[in-house]
Amino acid sequence: MPLTVAIIGAGPLGRWLALSAARAGYRVQLEDVMPGNLHHAREEIRWQLNAETIPSVTFAASIEDAVREADLAVDCVPDELESKLEILWLLDRMAPPRTIFATPTTRLEIDDLAACVYRPDKLIAIAAEPQSLACGAAGPLLLRAAKATSAETIAVVEHFWTSLGFATAVEACS
Repeated sequence: MPLTVAIIGAGPLGRWLALSAARAGYRVQLEDVMPGNLHHAREEIRWQLNAETIPSVTFAASIEDAVREADLAVDCVPDELESKLEILWLLDRMAPPRTIFATPTTRLEIDDLAACVYRPDKLIAIAAEPQSLACGAAGPLLLRAAKATSAETIAVVEHFWTSLGFATAVEACS
């Protein structure tokens, strides 16, 4: 089980994911380029956990701070090619070599994204719309592995999502 999860983007999906991961026992680093999003996330998570302090969630000021100790990084940026390429480029250069990247996308091919990173074996797609993730939609969560995605990456990401209450299915690119 990854000990530290970096979540990039504190919009509705990022806030839900940070809260769910914290409840599941993960240490969470939540980052957003918009300070207002982090403020709203802090208040919502504090209210949801009914706590003055949130010991398992840290609100990072930069992507570099968020991923410094991450075992798993999940981006919650828009599902657009430019946004995904930019965030994966940053994560690939700032995160430790052990860090696994999971990117929610229904529009982009994981093999195309994997071709743009230095560690394609550490990249996997979560084939779900953000709304369906945040409300725990029925049915298995589809994880789409690139040709280069390692078995370890698949296992870690499957374990993460199942610990959040999702059934998972894996689709390997051919």
